[in-house]
Amino acid sequence: MSAAAPLVVIAPDSLKGSCSSLEAASAIATGVRAVLGEAVRIRELPMADGGEGTLEALVAAWGGRVLPVDATDALGRACRGRVGFGSGAPVVAIIETADANGLPAVVDRPLRPLDADSAGVGALVRAALDAGAEEILLCLGGSATSDGGAGMMRALGARLLDAEGYDIVPGARGLAELSRIDLAQLDPRATGVRWRIACDVENPLTGPLGAAAVFGPQKGAGADEVAAIDAGLARLAELLAEAPVSAPAAVPATDRCPGAGIPGRRRAEQLRTLPGLGAAGGLALAPVALFGAELVPGAVLVSEAIGLREALAGAALAITGEGRLDSQSLGGKVVSQVLADAGPGTVVAVIAGSVQLSAEATRAAGISAAFSIARGPATLAELQSDTPHLLAEAAAQLSGLLADRLAPGAA
Repeated sequence: MSAAAPLVVIAPDSLKGSCSSLEAASAIATGVRAVLGEAVRIRELPMADGGEGTLEALVAAWGGRVLPVDATDALGRACRGRVGFGSGAPVVAIIETADANGLPAVVDRPLRPLDADSAGVGALVRAALDAGAEEILLCLGGSATSDGGAGMMRALGARLLDAEGYDIVPGARGLAELSRIDLAQLDPRATGVRWRIACDVENPLTGPLGAAAVFGPQKGAGADEVAAIDAGLARLAELLAEAPVSAPAAVPATDRCPGAGIPGRRRAEQLRTLPGLGAAGGLALAPVALFGAELVPGAVLVSEAIGLREALAGAALAITGEGRLDSQSLGGKVVSQVLADAGPGTVVAVIAGSVQLSAEATRAAGISAAFSIARGPATLAELQSDTPHLLAEAAAQLSGLLADRLAPGAA
């Protein structure tokens, strides 16, 4: 292959319910090679935004491993979760919280937004600590829970008590009776590791844009339940605001937790309004309040881990993709991160399950072309059953369109 052959970087997100980001990248690469062959160099860099697929993307980038773990789902039923580990030091444990509190795993039953519980996430954290983790990376997204991480805290040894000293019931329902938090039996290892939380939204914990108001209805919450969840999360934040922040000395808590060291109501207000804390039903509340956890935009974190910006610096074409290209794709998602990392000389194209941005909006965002994998009228089930092949076909069509521009030596 000529040293002058242009570079094509393929960096898609997963297409949820259809294929992983690794499978999507491979399929798109197949389509590019079918048309351009040895005329280009191809580099596959599967992406994620902190939700589904982040564990696989980071484990692949870091040359790590995946440990299966027994856990429970959001309804307390036994399930199988995972903890990913990077290679080298420090030992970073990657947890996709939806493995243990995900909404898709409980849609076989009527949704119970007040009772869904995050204790299974705590089981994954314990397994990570048992395996020697020095850093916990929680990847949020797709949750069925709205308990502010109360179940996770309970699984790590904390007790959440009512006014009479009895344990409150699991889920968001019990938060209405919460009077005191007993941290005497909290697993001390949880305070000795660094915590990072990967999320892809900026919603605060409470209020009209908070976890309950925005995401509660997706989890089955009606108006009364939304109000109850919002009040419960505010109560949990109020009590956690009184707790001391513990964090490894190497990373001062005050650098990572707004309000650390500020007592009482002022800190509670900062916890309620901190951008991103509304993700996954407020699951990050306890790690932020107790351990000084850092909230990190998921797409930024994955991009830095896989070296996306560096790869794109020499790329003629970047192909990214996701299930649906719409206005949300341009705010913190994988597509927006690829656009942010791409240099001015890199053409950015998107292949998606559906394209809902207008041509004007697509061009204004910096996307040169956007292709849907649908070749005609089709149901979602039909598209999902053949997604890799359809991705390859769309990539071949795109490659044919850009073949002249990608020819070695082309201006």
